[in-house]
Amino acid sequence: MSSGMPERPAGPSRVWGVAALVQAVGDTLATRFASCTVRGEISGFTRAASGHGYFTLKDEYGNASLRCAMFRRALSQVDFTPAEGMLVEARGNLAVYEARGELQLVVEGLTRAGAGALYEQFLRLKARLEAEGLFDAARKRDIVRFPRRVAVVTSPAAAALRDVVTALRRRCPHVEVVISPCAVQGAEAPPQIVQALSNVILVHRQGQAFDAVIVCRGGGSLEDLWSFNDERVVRAIAACPIPVVCGVGHETDFTLADFAADLRAPTPTAAAELIAQDRETALAQIDAVQRHMQHRVHQRLDGFAQRLDQAAVRMARPAQVLSQHERQLSLIAHRMLAACRDAVRSNRQQLPQWQARMTRAMATQRARQQHALQAWDARLSALDPRKVLERGFAWLTTDEGLPVTRAAQTKAGMAVRGVMADGLLRLNVSEVALDPAPAPRPGEDAA
Repeated sequence: MSSGMPERPAGPSRVWGVAALVQAVGDTLATRFASCTVRGEISGFTRAASGHGYFTLKDEYGNASLRCAMFRRALSQVDFTPAEGMLVEARGNLAVYEARGELQLVVEGLTRAGAGALYEQFLRLKARLEAEGLFDAARKRDIVRFPRRVAVVTSPAAAALRDVVTALRRRCPHVEVVISPCAVQGAEAPPQIVQALSNVILVHRQGQAFDAVIVCRGGGSLEDLWSFNDERVVRAIAACPIPVVCGVGHETDFTLADFAADLRAPTPTAAAELIAQDRETALAQIDAVQRHMQHRVHQRLDGFAQRLDQAAVRMARPAQVLSQHERQLSLIAHRMLAACRDAVRSNRQQLPQWQARMTRAMATQRARQQHALQAWDARLSALDPRKVLERGFAWLTTDEGLPVTRAAQTKAGMAVRGVMADGLLRLNVSEVALDPAPAPRPGEDAA
């Protein structure tokens, strides 16, 4: 039975060169897998100095792996930081790296697998709340430097609570810690977190004031931390009248609650450390301030004592003080009289120079004005119409005094007046001969 495949001609098989075979395989892969998407876990991600990224995709059982290369332009468009063990979907083209003859995927796009839809939802909600101003830096408040009472909103069974309480007891055991319990994961977590914050606000307004609120939980996947991306939780944190410190997840985890809080901490322990300063450090600072104040007080007292001693010495010999003041006044009067004489002498010496300069300036200004006057007189004379009439021209007008500038304005038998340089002529038009119309210039309409 025929298989439908063309039969190979008899004879020895083709001998390939290494480069030719590798190139042929690469061309076949590029044609067969022009664009494909591969799902797997990232392993060994590195970013070269050129900005390109290199990593390996492994299947969930570790039975297969595929080397991947992602150029800088494509990598710059990835909206998350690729990390070890992260489940992703890589879109690109299969190729052969000819230098080593290895199969590799040239990645053009990289998205988180499983959490991709959630992450898109995260970005859309973040953009909407940011447009409302919930994340503006101007609305964030400073945390009290030395709090006395702190509320912690978290799960009583969470390791994050133990970390926060341990850090606060170690750094500042005098701070009172009040726990407002709630779930931090699952569908029931968002309303419980909102209720826990409401309970803290209620106690705060009843007179048992809090200096800060810590909202915290340990690390996890995007799905585990999704409760802190819930819009209800974000709005509750933004509306809280007490400064809120958010310590959710690990250092690389970000939630919308972090953006809405007054201060974001990388971990729950860091949240406690940011709120409460170390007791020993604070006491050392107080001791240093105390020593500095004592030193400055002693300096001021010593200065006042010296001034008092000097005043007592002056008061003991008032005649000597008055005599010293009289000598100073006499010296000042003598210096003032000498200064006045020097000023008068200097001004007298400069007076002839100023007089000569003023005389020269007046002469120059007068010459300029005479020259300008002559120029204006010449221009007026040139514009005098009588000068034109003296050169043999006449000014024609009608009996009504309207000027006649064209022959077409007159007709036979019409009376006109001709103004000459020395008198007036009364004329009658016997004939009107108009010049023929001039030929049109090139480019002008003959009409």
